[in-house]
Amino acid sequence: MTDTHTTGGIAADRLRSIIERVERLEEERKALGSDIRDLFTEAKSAGFDVKVVKELLRLRKREPAEVEEQETLLDIYLKALGM
Repeated sequence: MTDTHTTGGIAADRLRSIIERVERLEEERKALGSDIRDLFTEAKSAGFDVKVVKELLRLRKREPAEVEEQETLLDIYLKALGM
């Protein structure tokens, strides 16, 4: 079988290669998910609040100006509610 083998107009070897690569990446993603869960367990055992750690991760992905704007609005809303 060669790289140019086709079945019904489909390059079978190319398709197989793509499928196998996706399968490998899905396995890597599964392993990474397990590693991340282990890190959250480590954080919790070190006394960190995992919900807060996850929020910090979300905030770090955003632009600083966007985070500042949201924090300002939150402060305004809290004051408006007397909190």
